Amino acid sequence: MGNSYDVSMTEEREVLTWDLFGTASRELAHQVADDGFEPDLLLSIARGGLFVAGALGYALDVKNLHVMNVEFYTGVDQRLDLPVMLPPVPNAVDLTGAKVLVADDVADTGATLKLVRDFCAEHVAEVRCAVIYEKPRSEVKCEYVWRHTDQWINFPWSTQPPVVQRKVTVLDA
Repeated sequence: MGNSYDVSMTEEREVLTWDLFGTASRELAHQVADDGFEPDLLLSIARGGLFVAGALGYALDVKNLHVMNVEFYTGVDQRLDLPVMLPPVPNAVDLTGAKVLVADDVADTGATLKLVRDFCAEHVAEVRCAVIYEKPRSEVKCEYVWRHTDQWINFPWSTQPPVVQRKVTVLDA
C-alpha cells in the first residue's frame, strides 16, 4: 500500500485491542486511586490521550477534562524534531492551583509529556502523568504506567488507515 499505516509482519509489536484497553485503563485508574491522588482535572494530550483521559475520567469520577493538541508523530516511528502545541492552548488561569493528571497513550521519547507537564508546572498545585505504555527511553518517568515496552505499539484507534484522506491544512501542518 505504501502508506505510513503498513505493518511489517516481521517486526515485534505491542498490540492493544479495544478489550485490552478497557482492562488497561481500569488498572491505570486503580493505580491513581490506590496512590491517593485525587486530580481536580484531567488534561488529555490529543489525539491518543483522549481515549485514556475519557476512560480515567469515568473511572476516577472526574468530569473536568481539558485537551492539549500536540503534534509530534507524523507516521510510524517518524516525528518532528520537537513537539509543537497547536491551538487552542488551554488558558493557564483555568489550571491555576489545580491538581492535574496528564493522560496520554504512550510516553515514547517523553518529549510531548515534558512539554505539557512543564507548561502546567508553573500554574498548578501538582501535576502527575498517566500513560498506558512507557518506553525505557522516555525522558519523563510517569507516576502511573500500565505497561513498559520498547516495541512499537499498535493502538486500536490508529492501526487502520483513515476512512478518508484529508488534504493538509494550516492547522494540520
